[in-house]
Amino acid sequence: MKQISETEIVTGEVRLSYCHLFAPATPQNSAPGTEPKYSTCILIPKDDKKTLKLINNAIKAAFDAGVPTRFGGKAPRVWHSPLRDGDEELENGKKDPEKNPELEGHYFINCSSKRKPGLVDRRGQDIIDSEELKSGDYAKVDINFYAYSNTGSNGVACAINNVLKTRDGEALGGGSLSAAAAFAGEFDDEDDDLI
Repeated sequence: MKQISETEIVTGEVRLSYCHLFAPATPQNSAPGTEPKYSTCILIPKDDKKTLKLINNAIKAAFDAGVPTRFGGKAPRVWHSPLRDGDEELENGKKDPEKNPELEGHYFINCSSKRKPGLVDRRGQDIIDSEELKSGDYAKVDINFYAYSNTGSNGVACAINNVLKTRDGEALGGGSLSAAAAFAGEFDDEDDDLI
């Protein structure tokens, strides 16, 4: 993990969820005409204090930079932070524990970009196959925070720049089974048994 600028950091190892990193997508329940974006949700373990400190410092820097440029010279009293507490979201009913058990013990941030992020493996090779980087995998992520003010809503948002996949993880998001898993136990052992 490292700080690239006041508002841009590379996280420690996080887990990816709701990955749309190979093709832009429009978020569920978005307004008609919403522009599709590349996006993912990053899950930060609560015990990763170093990454959380970098994130909080970058959010503060983006907010402070937004006071003169986005907020009309006055810091808003109410504003949206991109860093959310997964346990709180589960407990207060904002997220369904049955559908989002991975949020337990994590903070999370939704990141997006109009530009396709750079996607690389541990050898620095480009990842071009969407099967090689999916929801549930672990990664280090280059993210940038920026202030916004839009129709009375003020806050800080997060852009995704680059992803370094660190290791495979159990798939998230209700993806379909592979053919081998779906038909486990149904295959013939001998070629001569085939009709």
